[in-house]
Amino acid sequence: MKNKIITFGEIMLRLTPENNDRFVQCHSFEAVYGGGEANTAVSLSNFGVDCAYVTKLPENGIGQSAVNSLRQYGVDISNIVRGGEQIGIYFLEKKTSQRPSNVVYNRSGSAIALATDADFDWDKIFEGVTWFHFSGITPAISDNLAGICLKACKIAKEKNITVSCDLNYRSKLWSGEKANAVMSEICKYVDICIANEDDAVGIFQINPGPEVANRNEYIAEELMKRFPFKMVASVWRTEKSITTFELQAMVYTDGRAYYSKPYYMDILDYIGAGDAYCAGLIYAYIQNYEPQKMVEFANAASCLKHTVSGDFNLVTADEVYRLAFSESGNEVQR
Repeated sequence: MKNKIITFGEIMLRLTPENNDRFVQCHSFEAVYGGGEANTAVSLSNFGVDCAYVTKLPENGIGQSAVNSLRQYGVDISNIVRGGEQIGIYFLEKKTSQRPSNVVYNRSGSAIALATDADFDWDKIFEGVTWFHFSGITPAISDNLAGICLKACKIAKEKNITVSCDLNYRSKLWSGEKANAVMSEICKYVDICIANEDDAVGIFQINPGPEVANRNEYIAEELMKRFPFKMVASVWRTEKSITTFELQAMVYTDGRAYYSKPYYMDILDYIGAGDAYCAGLIYAYIQNYEPQKMVEFANAASCLKHTVSGDFNLVTADEVYRLAFSESGNEVQR
């Protein structure tokens, strides 16, 4: 059976001050579109996977521009619902030297936030689908979306569709108590969970403590005790200097942890790197890569995203493969 992936969430307009300016001094913004599940859909489409994105967008020029941003990379947009008044917006001050990045959201009342159960016919959407992916950001947007996500997961499981979720805890969107209540129910239907330490602590209060050496393994084991996950995956970035970061990933399955090799890198744009990791993981999984090969491919996909401006990871599966498995990945391709 041919693989068909569905991702579900909110695509937003991202506005970034030019020249690394601060909000208070900028006179113009760079405008691009992005959002966790949309970013993952674009990556998968660039890898050659049949991938569709589901959301709700206003029937106006901005909504159409967002749709076009997905369509140009081959994402199936046939299940995007049109309606509502506005698209979600977020403003990003990029990290520069010792100054951290800063994100301001303006997404309250967006089309997807006000979506209702009647907007999405999941039986129709899931026709011929083999994989359903979403993030913890989507149910955090509104109570309506939390219910819609839960319903989608239940129907997906009834249809034997693999379900993956990137927990992606955002304290600006909901409290840990609310996140715990909602995600504890949703995760009963999830097969593959992507989670880092911030997610585990923020949502489920799983705190390894300073005495635990293999923190990501501990988190994976604790998550698997609570939920019927087949796999827990994580990726993390460690600051080594003002300009240099280390990126590494782990996949935990069948009682064993598999670690990727680390990458040391400068960062052009880190937004969407976790979504690129999710796409790499999904791609490797459906290609039947064994776990070590899977985590190497997914981490390489995330690494390359740090070199691409905007939310979307505009690289091919071949480029990811060369970085992950070729000693000459940094040479000029002729």
